[in-house]
Amino acid sequence: MAAHNPAFLALVNDAKSRIKEVDATALPALLNAQPQIKLLDTREESEFAAGHVTGATWMGKGVIERDIETAVPDKNTPLYLYCGGGFRSALAAEALQKMGYRDVVSVDGGWRVLKDLLPIST
Repeated sequence: MAAHNPAFLALVNDAKSRIKEVDATALPALLNAQPQIKLLDTREESEFAAGHVTGATWMGKGVIERDIETAVPDKNTPLYLYCGGGFRSALAAEALQKMGYRDVVSVDGGWRVLKDLLPIST
């Protein structure tokens, strides 16, 4: 995988300064302790189709702002977002916070880590 571009990394780091994050290794225990968590996969639809965490809902970064209020009308629902590594999910988490969602967390490490920790579906 190519290195991320500096402006993209600056944008992500800026978003990360305003959102909550959890390390991907902590997610299995959190999901077990808090079954009300809604896990959202913010990767591209083709990435989701190739494999995703069992029980996750696909809501790609390109459509999440458009579709979230229909899919999750309760803005107090705990939303945990993951992508490939934690960059796109951070940007999406910031957008959802701006839309009034109160319990949004980006999963740092994303799919790269989660695929080895949780059950996977294709």
